[in-house]
Amino acid sequence: MEKLYLLLIGIFAYSTSNYNCNAFTLSNSPSSFARVTSRTTLTKTAVATDTSFVQPDTLSNGITEQACADAAAKMQRIEVPVPTNVAEDGTVGISYIHWKAETKTNTMPLLLVHGFDSSCLEYRRLGPKLAALGIDTYAVDLLGWGYTQLDNVQSFSAQAKVEALKSFWDSIGQERNVCVAGASLGGAAAIEFAAINPDVVKGCIFIDAQGFVDGVGPMASLPKFLAQAGVQVLKSEPLRNSANNMSYYDKETYATEDALKVGRLHCLREGWDNALVSFMLSGGFYPSEQVSQITAPSLILWGRQDTILEIEFAQKFLDTLPDAQLKWVEECGHVPHLEQPDATAKLISSFLSSEKFSSNMSKNDNVNEM
Repeated sequence: MEKLYLLLIGIFAYSTSNYNCNAFTLSNSPSSFARVTSRTTLTKTAVATDTSFVQPDTLSNGITEQACADAAAKMQRIEVPVPTNVAEDGTVGISYIHWKAETKTNTMPLLLVHGFDSSCLEYRRLGPKLAALGIDTYAVDLLGWGYTQLDNVQSFSAQAKVEALKSFWDSIGQERNVCVAGASLGGAAAIEFAAINPDVVKGCIFIDAQGFVDGVGPMASLPKFLAQAGVQVLKSEPLRNSANNMSYYDKETYATEDALKVGRLHCLREGWDNALVSFMLSGGFYPSEQVSQITAPSLILWGRQDTILEIEFAQKFLDTLPDAQLKWVEECGHVPHLEQPDATAKLISSFLSSEKFSSNMSKNDNVNEM
């Protein structure tokens, strides 16, 4: 959904040109938005199921893909602690899917982070294949997107998203080391999560990831009423369909009506628009300066035919990360996990079972059942 993100920025810049936003570029250097970098230490609590959660109903919404129905049926939501400036009562509900490893291996668990304004259903095809290869796999929704709690939350900023992501793994992971994987804009979230948690994040995977574009441009300074009007564009089927088509190499097979419905389903939830406005006005993620700080072994996966993020970004990851390898996914666009899940799963499995992670294996014997 990276192109969807960039398209929205372009639409905002054009439609608000009378509000002094007509000259705009996405910069690789921090904008005037002052990012809060302090982190709040949160007290660990037992995992608490969010009893208000209702799984998404894919069938009633006309979605026919069985993998989506299976993934939705596995979805859960737990309450995780967050700072009170994120939620006054100190907790938020974070939704996720857990595909338990089907065979016993010594690989670290894998935490999958979806792209811009998407959901953990994005990993509906990859998750089961990873589990079959013996990888305990979690796909998590970023706060404000997917099927997370939307009511009684004060902030859906980039920082709030990373805080909630960290708290989720603190709750579910039970002190296990983890490999975090981020696709598209999820790569930015994964970078920020990994950079502040080096003692836990022992591996990283970047799937056609955004790592070198910072912020959201002039949208961070828009009046709220303009931002609220603008985000409604994201619900539109024409824009979603455009982004859907740009995401795939084999458009005929994968850029389907079903895929459009899956990607749009979470946008129909009450409170979705306010959550997205909150994120936009927060200034977005600023990952570029943190990429070089990630010392964990990293795997860069890139669709050879990605037309959304140029292939030069893959090489930039390779040049910037201290310990990285690059693997191309052939006959594939921006979303290898959706278009080539078999090849993607095998590459991830090979990476996680390599000697790079032998020292982390003993810490991951006790698998959480949640």
